[in-house]
Amino acid sequence: MNIVNDPSQDIEPARPSPEALDPSLLRVAGVVVLGALMSILDTTVINVAIRGLTTAFDSPLETVQWVSTGYLLALTTIIPLAGWAADRFGTKRVYMTSILLFVTGSVLSGAAWSISSLILFRVFQGLGGGMILPTGMTILSQVAGPRRMGRVMGFVGVPVVLGPVLGPTLGGWLVDDVSWRWIFFINLPIGAIALYAAHRVFVADEPKLGHPLDGLGLLLLSPGLALFVYGLAKATGTGSLNSIEADACALTGLAMIVAFVLHARRRDDALIDVRLFGRRTIAAAALTSFLLGAAFFGLSLLVPLYFQMLRGYSAFDTGMLIAAEGLGAMLAMPLASHLTDRIGAGKVVLVGITCIVISVLLLGTTRATTPLWIIEVALFIAGLGKGSTMMPATSAALSTLRRHEIARATSGLNVLQRSGGAIGTALFSVILTHGISRFDPTGDGSYAGVTPHGYQDAPLWLVQVFSHTFLWSLVIVALAGCAALFLLGDKAKAKRDGAMADAADGDTS
Repeated sequence: MNIVNDPSQDIEPARPSPEALDPSLLRVAGVVVLGALMSILDTTVINVAIRGLTTAFDSPLETVQWVSTGYLLALTTIIPLAGWAADRFGTKRVYMTSILLFVTGSVLSGAAWSISSLILFRVFQGLGGGMILPTGMTILSQVAGPRRMGRVMGFVGVPVVLGPVLGPTLGGWLVDDVSWRWIFFINLPIGAIALYAAHRVFVADEPKLGHPLDGLGLLLLSPGLALFVYGLAKATGTGSLNSIEADACALTGLAMIVAFVLHARRRDDALIDVRLFGRRTIAAAALTSFLLGAAFFGLSLLVPLYFQMLRGYSAFDTGMLIAAEGLGAMLAMPLASHLTDRIGAGKVVLVGITCIVISVLLLGTTRATTPLWIIEVALFIAGLGKGSTMMPATSAALSTLRRHEIARATSGLNVLQRSGGAIGTALFSVILTHGISRFDPTGDGSYAGVTPHGYQDAPLWLVQVFSHTFLWSLVIVALAGCAALFLLGDKAKAKRDGAMADAADGDTS
């Protein structure tokens, strides 16, 4: 039997599945991860250098800590502008500008000649760093589409989870063996690679000239966030929530944030479209991310102090011990991203929260005879929980959005996550400092710790203070679990919303 080749019946080359992670998407994800890792590492790497900076500049701790707080304030203040800037100027242009500002601020910070100049340059650096992650997430979300959102968000979760793990280790090594200036200079080669990669990989999008800046919203939200975080930082510095200055700043900032929400509800082109958070899935994901951010950042504060004050380890050794948490996160994240697309974010997030509860219970019930390996197991389980929560919750929200809604929703989610982290850090710091001040024989909360591996010699009251503070985080994690319950059963709904979003975008393209 002869087979005749009919050109009209040639089979077309197979097109990639709309749900496949094609090479172009993976390249975009790689660029986003590189920029995000650079930004997030810089928020954690500075923590181990604070004591060295007090010596280098002969300045008191209450002044030097603004090297970290000033960066956080700038970061939190600029995030609300990310959504509008992405719409107005295009995501590629905003992303590359943010990288350039961040790298310039890094170089200036490394060359600082006084503590005042260092604080000023750190603020400048934060203005660039604040828009790197939300803009990168917007670009990645637009390229991936709703059907691949869960898996690609797993890539973004790598720097989010590993930053607090790698930062202290890298910072400790640079400060001890090189120079504190290199914790900033190291961003120069990484930033140059990220800038070049973004130029080559990202596709320029058309700016939307019809989107005016929400001036009143900017005047309410950005200063409100700055005042609120400043009040929390002051409360943390004094170890009390009874400071008149701290309370006034925090309450004023909170009032301005509430005023912004009321204002944004009545405006179509608000800085952040708060009406999006009236949808069940987005609201549940936002509240879950806010509470988990508070718990994660709070634990990231407590765990290093636990190793240094109770176990007597150095900053570098502490970073190495915390690596168990990063290992757990790396193992959990790919699986969690895959399962999010298959069974829905709600079930994945609740499993992760269960892991965090188990970890906190282990950490909160440690005693003088608790071996180190149990603490490492607890941190590994915590990493499994972190890798299974933040990114799946975020992907659940973004997968229900239309293309033009992603930029401003991403800004809102980032604001909530950062604010949650600031609140968790301040809250746990106050609880820990207050507990130590009740028993510290010096009366000033400056207990220095014990010799390495001398946990059995630590005073019982200090063990109890840390246990009490760890168990406090259970309340926040439990509230996050309640919020995550509203993500259950939304897999089918998310698919329908995603299909509707794809169809609507196709109609408007």
